[in-house]
Amino acid sequence: MPVGYIIKAPEATIYHAGDTGLFSEMDLLGRLFKIDVAMLPIGSLFTMDPRQAAYALTMLRPRAAIPMHYNTFPDIKQDPQQFKELAESMLPDVKVFILKPGEVLQLPIK
Repeated sequence: MPVGYIIKAPEATIYHAGDTGLFSEMDLLGRLFKIDVAMLPIGSLFTMDPRQAAYALTMLRPRAAIPMHYNTFPDIKQDPQQFKELAESMLPDVKVFILKPGEVLQLPIK
């Protein structure tokens, strides 16, 4: 079963969407939690595509976003730059970080 988590740490509140699609309760998560970082799948197969994930940011209202669950096999090939461009056009104040495998993002984000 696909599931996401809100992770509250001293440095930041993180939403890890897991392998979920776009769903209306994301708006409720955005209202209940001050999300610092949203980690959203963009692979499109059983999850959101870049456009849907960018729209999810309008409901979640995070300070930053990280695309995930893409390009590990042919059926989920996506361009994370497309997600970044869409996200920044919808929410100019959200920082998008495209991480390479093994790359680390230091929290809190400044």
